[in-house]
Amino acid sequence: MSPKAVLAPVFVQVIVTFCLLLWTGRARFAAARAGQVKLGDISRGERSWPAPVQQVSNAFANQFELPVLFYVLTGLALATAEADHLFVGLAWLFVLTRIVHAGIYATSNVVIRRFQAFLAGALVLMAMWLIFAVRVLLA
Repeated sequence: MSPKAVLAPVFVQVIVTFCLLLWTGRARFAAARAGQVKLGDISRGERSWPAPVQQVSNAFANQFELPVLFYVLTGLALATAEADHLFVGLAWLFVLTRIVHAGIYATSNVVIRRFQAFLAGALVLMAMWLIFAVRVLLA
């Protein structure tokens, strides 16, 4: 696979992360401006934000959990030339689950739906790691 094809899902995942960062910032500034929080209450990292603001913030923070393993795996797959059509297909599926998870988290926050999206992404990522490990170790 070409590096462009392998990196395209990574770029989309990074875009999702930056979009959530901007959304978080906008929501926080709006809440502070509207007087929904006192700056002293949030200056030490307390979670005193209104629920909708905290949901977006949590969705952003969550992009530094499972996706970190995705980024590492993609780099390793590129370095070892183990990124093929299956890898790219699973990568896109993983990114899709992250988009769905973030969308649920930042809006309706229906916990069972959010968990289903998270679990789907985790299982896809586990499969990617397992396939990669087997290919590398048995090569």
